[in-house]
Amino acid sequence: MTQKYLLYKTCLTIVSFFLLVTVIAQSSSRKIISFDNDWKFLRDDAKGAEQNNFNDAAWRTLNVPHDWSIEGPYDRNNTTGRGGGYLPGGVGWYRKSFTLNEADAKQLAFIEFDGVMANSDVWINGYHLGKRPNGYVSFEYELTGHLNFGGKKNIIAVRADNTVQPASRYYTGAGIYRHVRLSITNPVHVQHWGSFVTASNITADKATVNIQTVISSKATATQNITVQVGIISPGGKIVGKAELKQKIDAGAAQTVTQNIAIDKPALWDIENPQLYKAITTIVINKIPVDEITTPFGIRDIKFDAATGFSLNGKNLKIKGVCLHHEAGALGAAVPLSAWKRRFQLLKELGVNGIRTSHNGVAPEFLDLCD
Repeated sequence: MTQKYLLYKTCLTIVSFFLLVTVIAQSSSRKIISFDNDWKFLRDDAKGAEQNNFNDAAWRTLNVPHDWSIEGPYDRNNTTGRGGGYLPGGVGWYRKSFTLNEADAKQLAFIEFDGVMANSDVWINGYHLGKRPNGYVSFEYELTGHLNFGGKKNIIAVRADNTVQPASRYYTGAGIYRHVRLSITNPVHVQHWGSFVTASNITADKATVNIQTVISSKATATQNITVQVGIISPGGKIVGKAELKQKIDAGAAQTVTQNIAIDKPALWDIENPQLYKAITTIVINKIPVDEITTPFGIRDIKFDAATGFSLNGKNLKIKGVCLHHEAGALGAAVPLSAWKRRFQLLKELGVNGIRTSHNGVAPEFLDLCD
């Protein structure tokens, strides 16, 4: 039902899955490291700031998510105009230094940005990873092959440019205004956003959970892999499992589909948002090399010309609101607590649907909706 790409969530309740206690008890090779803290920031353009030897000692130190535009000053002469709240636009630079263990040298490394406003360029150790013009889109770059290990410093640099104004008829914000994380994986791993879960044949007695997993291999040779999936109920119990053995060629990516029957499913609805977890584990030579968790809900929805919308067989009138990605005077780097309070107040008013106008929202916004 819900495509989830929050790979940083893990589940510790599956240690007995497939009775491979000694295997599952080992930690998988995927490591998710928050990159929110200790960035250097300059609200200006800076020639050469992507290079490792650039001197950023005078730059401000801060944590992201960070919206530098909301810091002001407000001025009717600012090019953002009325839609941008008369707040400043322009260029902002971010730099972060980090080190990696020598053991990570045989793994793959990725940097994940949930959103950078806007027209962002990203470098690792002076190497240009790419440009992302849309400030609302989450994205990932691979760092493999451009990193230093064994305690030697690495520099990730980000240039965010929203100089072209007015950019919108509503406030956009500026900078790395959503979360950032570093992901370290095995050469054989689940691709970024590579797990997609749906449910079908839904009744009160049974439902079929369909798990599609995109597996990528950057190994040097063909690998024999086992793909294990365990379904964890809202109550924390294992209620279904599947296992598939196959080969994956070096440099290939392939989609694996597994279907699992669930007895007497706990249906997700507005008042009882029951959420399951699909735990997907890739095993090579009896060793788990990657593992991800995909939260999902089982629900049945229908639209009918005569009766309208139905959820789990019951007619439901959608009473919706439109929300932008920002939160007024808090700007675009919205704390989760602010969204939670806002949702609670909206629900008290009778709201049961949200149109995310007009662009993609942060992953934690979607989790809170679920």
